[in-house]
Amino acid sequence: MKKLNFVSLLLGIIGILLFGFGMSCCLVPEFNAPTAGIVLGIIGILVLLVMLVVRRKMQGKSAVVALNAKTVFAILIGIVGTLLFGLGLCLCMVFTGYFIWGIVAAVAGIAVLLCLIPFCGKLE
Repeated sequence: MKKLNFVSLLLGIIGILLFGFGMSCCLVPEFNAPTAGIVLGIIGILVLLVMLVVRRKMQGKSAVVALNAKTVFAILIGIVGTLLFGLGLCLCMVFTGYFIWGIVAAVAGIAVLLCLIPFCGKLE
C-alpha cells in the first residue's frame, strides 16, 4: 500500500468515525448529548477536509480543487444521491408504514450515486 493511500485511509476512518459518533450523539435521545455531538461532527468534517488537502498535496497537486461545471455537477449529483439514500434509510428505520417507500428511495439514491462512476470517467 502506498503511503498516500495509507494516510488517506487513516484520516478518512478517523473523520468518518468522529462524524458518525457525533451525529449519533445528536440524534439518539438516550445519549442526551447534542452539544457534544455537534462538536464531534464538526471535528469529523474538519478531519475529512484536512484529509482532502493532505491527499492532494501528496499527489503533487494544488490543495484546492478547481471548480468547473463538471466538478459542480458531480458534487450536486453526489449530494442528491446521498440525500435520497438517507431519506430511504430514515423512512425504513424511523417512520412506521413507509418501509416500501424507504426501500424505493434508498435504491434510487444508490442508483444516482452509481451514476457518478461513469460521469467522473474513472470506469476502466
